[in-house]
Amino acid sequence: MNSVTNMSSRWRDALFDRVPQGGIGKWLLLVTALYLLVAVLLGIYWSVAPTPFDVQQRAREMAAEEGGSVVTGSVTTGALIGVMETLLNKPGGFTHNDRLPPGVWLDNMPNWEYGALVQSRDLSRALRESFSRSQSQSTEDVDLAEMEPRFHFNADSWILPSSESEYREGVRYGRNYFRRLSDTASPDAQFYARADNLRYWLATVETRLGSLSQRLSASVGARRVNVDLAGERGASRSTEVPEEQLVQTPWTEIDDVFFETRGSAWALIQFLKAVEVDFAEVLRNKNAQVSMQQIVRELEATQQPLWSPMVLNGSGFGPLANHSLVMASYISRANAAIIDLRDLLSQG
Repeated sequence: MNSVTNMSSRWRDALFDRVPQGGIGKWLLLVTALYLLVAVLLGIYWSVAPTPFDVQQRAREMAAEEGGSVVTGSVTTGALIGVMETLLNKPGGFTHNDRLPPGVWLDNMPNWEYGALVQSRDLSRALRESFSRSQSQSTEDVDLAEMEPRFHFNADSWILPSSESEYREGVRYGRNYFRRLSDTASPDAQFYARADNLRYWLATVETRLGSLSQRLSASVGARRVNVDLAGERGASRSTEVPEEQLVQTPWTEIDDVFFETRGSAWALIQFLKAVEVDFAEVLRNKNAQVSMQQIVRELEATQQPLWSPMVLNGSGFGPLANHSLVMASYISRANAAIIDLRDLLSQG
């Protein structure tokens, strides 16, 4: 015990010997230590995921702010704007492009933000290409044509222009569209709640969740048979690939994929709840309300607290948990329910 104490004392003395003598050196050391402590505490605070919001209440609040009313499409548009404003205005703001502490040190929250951002981009594209157009030859909405490319701006840009400035500009155009939806003087702003439009967006959601599920499952590594051309005799591809290959997520990216999935599911929950309101009649006619509610329930399970200081990567049936596989299970079940819902919507 004495040897350990003596060793720690020698290390402490050696450290202070290197500190410049005098008041200035001690103050610099104190200020640096205080700054690092505050940065760490801020980083912990900024890493807490935002709570979900009530999509219908959000639409009513936006209608009051914009001087309009809630009509078909208002809840879905309000949910999209609400998610983007949450990314920009939550504690710490948008940290994905930070270049200074504590944002530059964070890992989980930037990936969470990116997952929510990708879902917002997909919905903004569906608004521009499908929800706001009566048919393929109709003219696209002027505000959505400006909003969608701004939401697709590079998420890593921190200056000239910054990602935040582009996203805020996109939110401004989105609010213009929201206001015009209920403005009888602007009949060119429309939202068409049809089954084919809903299937268009759900097809994109299906591919996103399928990709996330595969990336999560690859945390343990597995040899997979190549089925790219299965079921199509005359199909071809650009280059030859092995018939069987090992798919495995690098261990340094396992937590990145996990938190990206949580962010993606968080945003998707808001969007599906909004769609359930705006497409209520369509879902009722197809007797699909329960299917939509089941998808939301599976995604809500992905938001359970993580009672571990890190994302564990145990083997499939090993003694330690594998959080990625648990997350993949919920995502796969939600994705299967979305496939069933799309089939249901396609029926007459």
